[in-house]
Amino acid sequence: MNKAFIREADDGPHRCPQCGTVGLPVGAETLAAHLPLPVRQRIADSADFCSDPACPVVYFDDFGSVVPRDVFAGPISGKDIEAPLCPCFGLTREDVEADVAEGTVERTKAVVLKAQSPEARCQTLAPNGRSCLSAVQGYYHKCRTG
Repeated sequence: MNKAFIREADDGPHRCPQCGTVGLPVGAETLAAHLPLPVRQRIADSADFCSDPACPVVYFDDFGSVVPRDVFAGPISGKDIEAPLCPCFGLTREDVEADVAEGTVERTKAVVLKAQSPEARCQTLAPNGRSCLSAVQGYYHKCRTG
């Protein structure tokens, strides 16, 4: 095939074609876990996750393919505030808020420990393919400091 017809990936961070947010790279395993096969076949094995809650795009690739949020049945972790902070173990913002209100870290600490264990399946359960640790810890500290 003539190279003139092959689009090469741009250098630098990949940006969502809809909103311009820098994407979070995800691999084939993450995409396969979250997308029905017909949708999965329309996007490259290496794509990016758009974390902007206002953007209708969830995944995009270097070749102009996008996966819109309407492919997903419910809230999307890493994108929607209604979704669990931790898709592996179901920790919600309400759980963290309850810990802070009760002056404990019971629920939050339990999930942080589990997220650091082999039980965590972030690459397949999290739509962004990443651990929830920074999101959980960040939200806990945000709630504590107001």
